[in-house]
Parts: sequence; C-alpha cells; structure tokens
Amino acid sequence: MNYKLGSRNSLTISTPDGLSFQQTIATPYARGMAALIDLLMIIVCNFALSIGLGVLGALGSFFADAATSLMILGFFVTSVGYGMILEWLMGGQTLGKKVFRLRVIDQRGLMLTLPQVIIRNLLRPVDLLPVYYLFGALFCFFSKNCQRLGDFAAGTVVIREVRPSAPDLETLGVAGDNSFTRYPHIEARLRQRTTPEEAQLALDAIVRRDTLPPERRLELFHDMANHFRELATFPDEVQEALSDEQYVRNTVQTLYRKSQA
Repeated sequence: MNYKLGSRNSLTISTPDGLSFQQTIATPYARGMAALIDLLMIIVCNFALSIGLGVLGALGSFFADAATSLMILGFFVTSVGYGMILEWLMGGQTLGKKVFRLRVIDQRGLMLTLPQVIIRNLLRPVDLLPVYYLFGALFCFFSKNCQRLGDFAAGTVVIREVRPSAPDLETLGVAGDNSFTRYPHIEARLRQRTTPEEAQLALDAIVRRDTLPPERRLELFHDMANHFRELATFPDEVQEALSDEQYVRNTVQTLYRKSQA
C-alpha cells in the first residue's frame, strides 16, 4: 500500500488493487484529551498497586525494601504497559482513545504490528518530557500528520474514526435477498469485528468492480471474501452457494444495512 498526505487533517491510503480511502488525522487536542483519560486510569492502577504493596511493606523491614523496589518497577510497567497491552488487544485503542473514537494505525495502511505498539509506547516517557506531553505536543503541532516522536519511530499515525454515510445499496446492486440475514447473530459478529476501513474498502471494491481487469477482479474478491470469512463464519451451505464477489456484496449489505437502520 502507498500513502500520501492530502492535507494536515487527512491521510490517503492506496492499495495495490487501485482502491483508495482517506483517514482523518486526530488533532492534538483530541489526542491530549484521550491521553488525559488514560493518565487517570494509570493513576488509579498505580494507586491500587501502592495500596497492595503498602500492605506487604508493613510486614517488616525486609518486605518494606522489597515493596519499594516492586513499587518502582510496577509504576514503570503500569505506565508503559497500559498503552502496550490495550493498543495490542483493542486494535490500536486505549480506553481514552475509545472514548474519543481514536485509533492507532500503520501509516502505510498495513496491519498494526506488535513491534510498532511496543516502540511507540517505549518512547512515550520521552514524549512526556519536560511536563505532560510538551515534547510530544511540539512534534504533533509541527509534523504534517500530527505524529509524536513515538509515532515517527514506529511508523504509526493516530486517526479519528468517522462513520461513513450509508450508501444507496439498491443503486450499487447489493440490495435484495441476502442469505446472511437468516443468521442475525453471525451478522452482528461480522459488524462488530469489521473496522470502518475494511467496510470502506469492501464498498469501494463493489463500486469499482467493473473497472478492474477480470483476473484482478477475481483475485481481489477472493482475498476479500476469505478475509471476511475469517472474521465471522457462516454455515457451509451458505458459503458454498456464493461466489467470492457475491459473498463480499452480501457483506457490504450487512455492514451498511445497520447504518441505514
């Protein structure tokens, strides 16, 4: 995938299949507010840790020394590990980012990797210097796509998730009978596990399908269908009755029918 800056507030990502989509870059203000919520959560975690180790320290001088060492180590692990663990498990989000609909992504549009998550969080203490994210804020303000030092090193950006408007499914030729509707619980799982970016890419593929060479069209819809099959598995009788392209069309209808509702 290739990427380029459309403006300070947007990032355009193009796939090898000729599809492209734009991401809205998160503003320093939104990132600061999300970081404030995360900081409060870290303080709560550290407070609970200090209470627990305080009980250990009350058992004697030996335990007091051990508790002090563990407390210093624990504060570091909590402060850095909070972002690492949540961003990895929640697909680029922490609790603060989730509240403000922000997400960390690879700047090239690729899947966020564990090394990227580790690098950007290990450099967070540097971005915090000399007082609450002053160094990181300066990087954000003066970089074109609002990256702090940790983002530069990891090759990541923070985006604001924007729900796309529901397309006219009838005009796109994906309205009508959809065998997925017989399994609402699996449809719900598919909606839950599909990111807005994946939904937009599937929609773009449907819109541009007639402009693609036949071989590339087959390959594109084959890859997309397999991806969505992994997110939510419908019964074999449903999958076997559908071509890859029809599977993606059903998926698009499922994803965007919810928006229309």
